[in-house]
Amino acid sequence: MLAAYAVHAENSRGRRHPEAAHPYRNEFERDRDRVIHARAFRRLQDKTQVFTRRYSDHFRNRLTHTIEVAQIARTVAAQLGLNVDLVEALALVHDIGHPPFGHAGEKALDCAMRAHGLAFDHNLHALRIVEDFEIRYASFRGLNLTFEVREGIIKHSRDYASSEFPNLAEYLLDRRPPLEAQLIDVADELAYNTADLDDGYEAHLLHLSDIRDGVPVFRDCLCKAEKLFPHVLEKLKFNEALKRTLNRFVGDLIVNTQKLLRDADIRTLEDVRNHPKRLVMLSHDVEHERSQTKAFLYSHLYFSAALEPEKAVAEKVITDMFQFWMESPQALPVSYREKAREDTLARVVCDYIAGMTDSFILDQHQKHFGAEK
Repeated sequence: MLAAYAVHAENSRGRRHPEAAHPYRNEFERDRDRVIHARAFRRLQDKTQVFTRRYSDHFRNRLTHTIEVAQIARTVAAQLGLNVDLVEALALVHDIGHPPFGHAGEKALDCAMRAHGLAFDHNLHALRIVEDFEIRYASFRGLNLTFEVREGIIKHSRDYASSEFPNLAEYLLDRRPPLEAQLIDVADELAYNTADLDDGYEAHLLHLSDIRDGVPVFRDCLCKAEKLFPHVLEKLKFNEALKRTLNRFVGDLIVNTQKLLRDADIRTLEDVRNHPKRLVMLSHDVEHERSQTKAFLYSHLYFSAALEPEKAVAEKVITDMFQFWMESPQALPVSYREKAREDTLARVVCDYIAGMTDSFILDQHQKHFGAEK
């Protein structure tokens, strides 16, 4: 049973290109399936989350991270009475616009674009992917997703001002996104905060003693795990503590969001859209614990000396290839050369690079610069 404040598929604002109803799938199930079958979605399996394959091939990548976000988001959505099909579609598509090499790659690509008076935004790029780049259907370009999924791509993690982005005016920029979209941003945070602790520990870049000292919520959960399982391997104690940490975050998100909805007397989707603040959030105390976890990861993992060589490679490869195609546009594939007649060359080169996997751009760099993979 969906809550009255959830998005109901039968009330969708529809698609750019009208389509007949499907005999056994609702509109958001169709969107979910279209995302899963998209080339851009498959490419996530070879895009860095934190650790590149040059470091190891058994840590999380963009695809496995996306699946974990979807799992968390579905769990919370079901408890809140939200539209689980819409939530799943949004979770699966939320990272589809990321370039190769994780945040280092995104930073390098944005820097290259700013030299031309432009910028790179992975949410905006994701919208370009689903509206234009994916070519699967005879009747239209893109995936022809519902308004609600396209809106969620844009608004799940940040607010865009209509004065700065007039081209996005159709997405109700002056109003809040539905709870389904709000949920994705928090689920994303909870997924990578805990997963990155796991991968960092597995990579021996984070030690149990350091995590215990630097992440109070983990320390509390570890104490409980050690009392319950005093004689098991350290790794199993770590796993038990991490499981309890994630459960604490997710459980608090459910309970606190329910409280916020009651306190604000949220009854309809219009109430959600008109509310002055987002409503899917952790309680004050648990949000502080999450912030402490994130701060620990930044200081001990994301900017660790061990990962600096990988970041340097990522930034060099993307910078080199961007400059190469700017100076040699004739080396671009035909389809991108054609796009350059309608858009700036910098944007076309950016689009080309952003769609690449780690492996493909490394191959291109080796081909044109003789760099080792």
